[in-house]
Amino acid sequence: MHASEWKIGPESVRMLELGHPWIIADGYTKRWPAGQAGQVIELADGQGNFLATALLDPQERIVARVLSRERIRLERAWLTKRLQAAFELRRSHADLADSDAYRLANAEGDGLPGLTVDRYGNYLMVQIYCSGWRPYLKLLTQALNDLLSPQGIYEKTRPHKTRELEAISDTKSYGRLLAGTPAPQRLEVRENGLDFLVSLEQGLNTGLFLDQRKNRRDLMCRSAGKRVLNLFAYTGAFSVAAASAGAVQVTSVDASPGYTEWARANFGCNRLNPKRHEFIVGECQQVLADLERRGNRYDVVLMDPPSFSTTAKSRFTTRGGTSDLVAAALPILNDNGLLIASSNHQKVDAADYLKELRRGALQAGNELRVITLAGQPEDFPYPVTFPEGRYLKYALCVKGS
Repeated sequence: MHASEWKIGPESVRMLELGHPWIIADGYTKRWPAGQAGQVIELADGQGNFLATALLDPQERIVARVLSRERIRLERAWLTKRLQAAFELRRSHADLADSDAYRLANAEGDGLPGLTVDRYGNYLMVQIYCSGWRPYLKLLTQALNDLLSPQGIYEKTRPHKTRELEAISDTKSYGRLLAGTPAPQRLEVRENGLDFLVSLEQGLNTGLFLDQRKNRRDLMCRSAGKRVLNLFAYTGAFSVAAASAGAVQVTSVDASPGYTEWARANFGCNRLNPKRHEFIVGECQQVLADLERRGNRYDVVLMDPPSFSTTAKSRFTTRGGTSDLVAAALPILNDNGLLIASSNHQKVDAADYLKELRRGALQAGNELRVITLAGQPEDFPYPVTFPEGRYLKYALCVKGS
């Protein structure tokens, strides 16, 4: 279709000039012809001049995603070239010697907006965040098979009502096999030389958040001889990292009994005796109050809550929730101990996040000094023109008296 049919307004033109890859629905996009998700369109300015090739997703707020600033066809050769460039970035710049679980293609960060590809051992996991990619799944599967010859390729669907579903999604199947042979129900993968069990079929997530790989390695350097408390432990990946690096005791807290069992299994995979460590099923705020009452003290307290509550009962939110957690955690952290606070909430930037930590420290009457503010690893790149791509905050703070 001719570019003049897909005109965008001055605000969108400005965003495109600034290198942003999204077109947000507005009065101008409402005048576009009726199109199908997955249609490749040519965007034009008010005068009809060509600006970019984009992937249409007419039902969504992000109505189109920029594939290229040039005229292109979304075919196998183009897709293969983009994937090869993504793989090359990791080969050149990411330290993956002891890991076979990491991100191979990071959506906008690798010029494939709305699409991610993760490696889990000999399997690949594709996720689509823009239904415009759905018509090209077969093409993508063929390209990935040609380039990497995996044992199997899965797709995990991202349902719209993630918030409501997360609470009941532990055993529900969101993953489906696109090609190859099925993976075991619990597939063993490696990260930083440690073994973890993942599920490619069940649950909204696989059981291992790949974007924390470097942060877990950092924790391994800081855990020897320490007592570590891991809040929102999920399947215990941070706990395994700390225990394997010589922490004298690791206490893992999560509201889900299922995830807690999974965490024990991850300990077992690494020949770590779960009986030497502590696993508590409960709401983190309540558990912190109990631990303080019991007089427990820790050298490291880590909190990596979900960006929204994963249980129907708790209403954890990043804004407000973080400061309350910090205030509750500081009394049981030894002076000069480490408070590690992490958030993957895209809408809270680093400056706002530090304000939450400040609020919590003031509430508890403690000094808190940031020694490192880290983010996501090299396999989660983002363009400098796309601030939304920088979502992970991982703050290491030292408690003063």
